[in-house]
Amino acid sequence: MNKTFFSSLCLAVAVLTPFNMAYAETKPEHGEYRDWRLLGVSLRHDKNSIRAIVGNHVAINAARAGKIKPWPDGSIIAKIKWGERKHPNWEQATVPGEFTAAEAMVKDSKKYAETGGWGFGIWEGKTLKMLDQEKSAPCFACHLPMKDSDYVYTLPNLQ
Repeated sequence: MNKTFFSSLCLAVAVLTPFNMAYAETKPEHGEYRDWRLLGVSLRHDKNSIRAIVGNHVAINAARAGKIKPWPDGSIIAKIKWGERKHPNWEQATVPGEFTAAEAMVKDSKKYAETGGWGFGIWEGKTLKMLDQEKSAPCFACHLPMKDSDYVYTLPNLQ
């Protein structure tokens, strides 16, 4: 009986593992930002998305002290994005739907001097992958109107 159970278990693992791996590769995961504190929120009607903007300890401390023009090197600001949906029991409320992605801005004024001191990245699984200069160009172009706010749209309310 033990051999039969063990054989069945091995067969189940062999058959189901590829399906689990394929699902893990397509469904976004949350990264290290999960324990960071909230800097702000935004609702993008043009993108049908809700975003929580969180920061690492460097960004949070700077926001609390009002020292964000410029943000200090070492600041990381993450934008966690969900699709929007209506609350099933409260039609007037828009709430987060499916998690879609997490993006980041990393402040290093020397390393990212060509993009206002900010590097841009996305979380792939639990790992932050920084974008190369070519892939960062559209991100920086979008943030150019916020030059006077050190290229950051988020208005932290932590003071």
